[in-house]
Amino acid sequence: MSQTNSKLTPLYMKNPLTHFSERADYYAKYRPSYPEVAIDAILEGLSKLSQVVAVDIGAGTGISSRLLGERGVRVIAIEPNIDMREVSEPSPGIEWRDGTAESTNLPDASVDLVTCFQAFHWFNPEPSLLEFQRILKPSGKLALLWNLQDRRDNFTAEYCRLASLGVKKTGKQKRRKYTEPVEASPYFHNSRKYIFVYQQELDLTGLIGRAMSSRYVPRDGLVHEQIMSGLEDLFQRYCNECGLVSLVYRTIVYLAEVIKN
Repeated sequence: MSQTNSKLTPLYMKNPLTHFSERADYYAKYRPSYPEVAIDAILEGLSKLSQVVAVDIGAGTGISSRLLGERGVRVIAIEPNIDMREVSEPSPGIEWRDGTAESTNLPDASVDLVTCFQAFHWFNPEPSLLEFQRILKPSGKLALLWNLQDRRDNFTAEYCRLASLGVKKTGKQKRRKYTEPVEASPYFHNSRKYIFVYQQELDLTGLIGRAMSSRYVPRDGLVHEQIMSGLEDLFQRYCNECGLVSLVYRTIVYLAEVIKN
């Protein structure tokens, strides 16, 4: 009974503020970036990017914040996990703040864009969407992004199978339709979705690091050893002449416009 209930428990009720604390270094080094076309889709229609203010909520170690900052956007990176913030690389145009999706501590109607990269499913949706509506300007928009591993690719499917050996131990939640709360929200409308293909090339160290950045891969013990051994074998079977393998992702971009009363 308890295992079933665990699978149904929303992620925001599973102490997300410190969930990746012990994996911050792995996260910073080995998590994938996002395709340029995904950033293009987010910024489309925003003129004079140097005047755009974006708040990247659940910014983690700053992977997504840097992508926005490189386009000239002023970025406020909000991340409640101090371990994640401390391993982020300093970048011009990015201001780091402590805060949460439910309480950003930003002024009313102060930002043009709210982004959540690989993070929205960790938030309590109703208060978070209300907070996003509050801080967005009348012309503002919301962008939610996820890198989803594409199991149609043989190597990626085998990687996922190995990594999921740790799921039973940690009770990994089944993936659901994360955008449903936005679709049902009275605060946003004119939603649209894009899907892009992205590949992450990794050597053996990178492949292991990518696995260790995942919350459901145990850090030690028998299952950890099984996963590590399996990854080494998988790498040897699939690596190319350059000594690299490629994890394939479908990058989901979900955009919506704010409704201001």
